[in-house]
Amino acid sequence: MSELLSAGQTASQLSGTAFTHGDGVLQAGYTTGDFSSAVRLLDRVAAAADAMNHHPDVTVGYGSIGFTLSSHDAGGVTSRDVELARRIQQLADEAGAAPR
Repeated sequence: MSELLSAGQTASQLSGTAFTHGDGVLQAGYTTGDFSSAVRLLDRVAAAADAMNHHPDVTVGYGSIGFTLSSHDAGGVTSRDVELARRIQQLADEAGAAPR
């Protein structure tokens, strides 16, 4: 099982991302141009998540997408969540999505 990380431990690792650490999860939201661009970003995140075998909870709306990350098997945030958060941020940046 992976070591649980505190908000203090993840703060520097999440610097430069839209992700915040609270209540045992990492969360971020982004605005996109429209529904289709949010879904295209989700498609890219899904491919990355599948490659990492670690999957976020996702909400999609018109021109918005949100991600919640937690390692359910560990009961909180682990290095896997931080790694996926940084990858999601990279994909969001490439897609031109802005933090909410």
